[in-house]
Amino acid sequence: MKSPLSSYNPADFETVKQVALSFPETEESVSHEGTPSVKVRGKLMCRLHETGSFIPIRLSFEIRDQYLDSHPELFHLPEHFKNYPYICMWVHHYDIQLLKQVLTLSWRELATKKAIKAYDQAGNK
Repeated sequence: MKSPLSSYNPADFETVKQVALSFPETEESVSHEGTPSVKVRGKLMCRLHETGSFIPIRLSFEIRDQYLDSHPELFHLPEHFKNYPYICMWVHHYDIQLLKQVLTLSWRELATKKAIKAYDQAGNK
């Protein structure tokens, strides 16, 4: 039987990982089914889904719904994720500026107030 990641290309998560790791308190990790991920203080921020076709990114329900409505070509919500604060971004269909925007929002939900304040004071708002 073929592994779900057998067609996975490590480059598919590389840009997402590099942007996510640019925030304070982030660390590279391994998550479900051995997939690459980034965590903030031990909490999952984003990862490559085991199918290799999309990237779940932690976002509040309200913000998630806004992005699902405004960018349905980039984001989707599989049934399994509906009850969790995540949005799913297609691996090959995203804009780098939008990616940075979504990951910034995700990071702000998981980072400490001290880290957010220092980040903002450094001019990174």
